[in-house]
Amino acid sequence: MRVAALYDVHGHLPALEAVLAEPDVEAADLVLVGGDFAAGPMPAETVDLLRSQGARTRFIRGNAERELWAPSPPREGGPPPGVLEWTCERLGDERIHFLQSLPETFAAPVTALGQVLFCHGTPRSDEEIVTELTPDERLREVLEGVDVAVVVCGHTHVQFDRTVGAKRLVNAGSVGMPYEDEPGAYWALLGPDVELRRTSFDAEEAAARIAATGYPGEIPTASRREASEYFEGLARGGGR
Repeated sequence: MRVAALYDVHGHLPALEAVLAEPDVEAADLVLVGGDFAAGPMPAETVDLLRSQGARTRFIRGNAERELWAPSPPREGGPPPGVLEWTCERLGDERIHFLQSLPETFAAPVTALGQVLFCHGTPRSDEEIVTELTPDERLREVLEGVDVAVVVCGHTHVQFDRTVGAKRLVNAGSVGMPYEDEPGAYWALLGPDVELRRTSFDAEEAAARIAATGYPGEIPTASRREASEYFEGLARGGGR
């Protein structure tokens, strides 16, 4: 089985449309939506498009979904004021009930990789921070007790592929809000190995479509190094 892992779409419908049109995504046996896909400028349209992809599409929820009905205390890096309310209003009750029904993790057999565990932050938390800069010692702690060789995560919006001991931790990147050095939509293809992918799309057209929504938040940008250092600082300070 080949799996296209699409994480952190964040309601960016134009970026999602571009990725779903990729031949390798269209041909994948499974499309795994790895959380934080609804909260963003086009939440209802994004959820509806993903749900329309059929039975081969599986979902896990991320912290941005959970916070729609169970907001975390205000924190650095959290959602800006008004965004949760704006998003809930546009999603409506039925879509929110769908999001509430989603699991936090999902496991599937992948060609040549064996059983792969998909989570949002880490296997133990949807908001725990790990990055390409995380010390090996802490990665071993995060993956302790995990009984698969490959774990795929997201949450920090920066792609990486790391091995510590017998475990491999892959961040699929972000479709809709990447912190990378080149523009595009970032995702991963698994089977028979792991391929970290980037899809181009028309950024000017996307910006115009997003501006027309009246979204009260913003789509932040940062280099991968800036983002990784920022998130590691939060992690060292006990943040998530």
